[in-house]
Amino acid sequence: AGPGQAAMYAGLQELGVANGEDLKETLTNCTEPLKAIEQFQTENGVLLPSLQSALPFLDLHGTPRLEFHQSVFDELREKLLERVSAIALEGKVEERYKKLEDLLEKSFSLVKMPSIQPVVMCVMKHLPKVPEKKLKLVMADKDLYKACAVEVKRQIWQDNQALFGDEVSPLLKQYILEKENILFSNDISVLHNFFSLSPKTRRQGEVVQKLTQMIGKNVKLYDMVLQFLRTLFLRTRNVHYCTLRAELLMSLHDLEISEICTVDPCHKFTWCLDACIREKFVDNKRARELQGFLDGVKKGQEQVLGDLSMILCDPFAINTLALSTIRHLQDLVGQDTLPRESPDLLLLLRMLSLGQGAWDMIDSQVFKEPKMEAELITKFLPMLMSFVVDDHTFNVDQKLPSEEKGPIPYPSTIPEAFTKFLQENRIACEIGLYYILHITKQRNKNAFLRLLPALVETFSDLAFSDIFLHLLTGNLTLLGDEFTLEEFCTSLFDGFFLTACSRKENVHRHVLRLLLHLHHKVAPAKLESLQKALEPTKQSGEAVKELYNQLTEKLELRKPSPAEVTETPSMELPLPTVPTPASR
Repeated sequence: AGPGQAAMYAGLQELGVANGEDLKETLTNCTEPLKAIEQFQTENGVLLPSLQSALPFLDLHGTPRLEFHQSVFDELREKLLERVSAIALEGKVEERYKKLEDLLEKSFSLVKMPSIQPVVMCVMKHLPKVPEKKLKLVMADKDLYKACAVEVKRQIWQDNQALFGDEVSPLLKQYILEKENILFSNDISVLHNFFSLSPKTRRQGEVVQKLTQMIGKNVKLYDMVLQFLRTLFLRTRNVHYCTLRAELLMSLHDLEISEICTVDPCHKFTWCLDACIREKFVDNKRARELQGFLDGVKKGQEQVLGDLSMILCDPFAINTLALSTIRHLQDLVGQDTLPRESPDLLLLLRMLSLGQGAWDMIDSQVFKEPKMEAELITKFLPMLMSFVVDDHTFNVDQKLPSEEKGPIPYPSTIPEAFTKFLQENRIACEIGLYYILHITKQRNKNAFLRLLPALVETFSDLAFSDIFLHLLTGNLTLLGDEFTLEEFCTSLFDGFFLTACSRKENVHRHVLRLLLHLHHKVAPAKLESLQKALEPTKQSGEAVKELYNQLTEKLELRKPSPAEVTETPSMELPLPTVPTPASR
């Protein structure tokens, strides 16, 4: 018997059951093989007196004994599996688990026998606490570990963080990759962007579902995953880990896993914020609720601010808070109210500030809310409101009958303070960028070109971050017709994008994405110079080269073929006059 055969009979000898090896030995040492086989069949067959007379019928029908025994075996195994699942639900807790433990003790030696393995695995699956010794044996054997149910794996993982980390790590990598694929997707649209999916839809994603299943109701495993996410966020500064932190908690919330939700101090805050993200707006009622949670952080429990800041650092939360801030500012213009007089606006800024300070807080382990700079509220936000007023004034001026002095030009300069705020204050920069997205979405070309120079140097290069560029490229499709104008393209490409292309590969990718979408609008001369400027270098990554090749192919298709070019003059010859058909 080869190794495959040996596995088939693994563990039978320990139970005193004859196996293939025994039969081989019997046949090797006997004088009458046929008699020996018959005796072996009698001793090891199904011991039912009524069966002995029925078996010859099967022989008459040409049914091999193997087929018969196999079908009996399969039937019995199904019954046993059903019985194990039933035992796990009936009687007193101690009794039912005692039965299952006894059964495991008897059957475990057969765990490597493929035909019996499902039964052993089923018994372990239903035991809330598999004996340590058995878990160690399963863990030590790659095949057994792979074959056991997630319920058993959880028991192994909770005391083996490294092993659990090995299982979770590829999922986290996959998650980040999926987010980046959306941000760099070739489909550029203002309607379908990174933030279009509802929170509920996002939580149905493969990674979140797998992690939810791996955790089950196990608080220890949940804590481990949160620890992995914190560590990775610290190591990489990648904010998508913050999204996963919130999605995972809300996925457990959807399944009503109170064992975990009640012990996560962020649960109710995240639940309330999740509703705001769904609406893409923080309304007054929810604002009060969120404020209540923040004000309710007690002395000695400040550490929860680290978790809350990570929940608020999720790009979906930042997006919601920033959009709500812009909406509030517009409302304040209409109400003649200053930002400092609006408690709702101040709360939004407080949450933005907490979210943006997440990395520093977790890194320093100093758990207190970041101090808000007064100038953000007294100078920067009123400046943004003045831009809104400039637009209103300009629009009204355009509608008034023009007098001799001619039309009033759109203000082209920006206050130096605005540029300085964008460079030095993170919250001001985030709100400023969202204001620029807002005017682009409104197709306000004048305001866009006025503020664009301020984006070249921003706090920690936020204007060249993937999320902002993903949203900006989407919104720019609404200004598609402006790309025919040399001046607009020079401001946008030479004045902004190309200033960072050579030092930031992601910017290079976003510009190529935009051109793939809008190349047919750009003036040919400008397109040619852009094609030269965007040519990949030796250091460029595969993604840039691939996008550049796609763009080159598209532009080749647009060029008239040489045959067409040479034939054009012939069109200038006088055409023969065609007699008009006589009207009938």
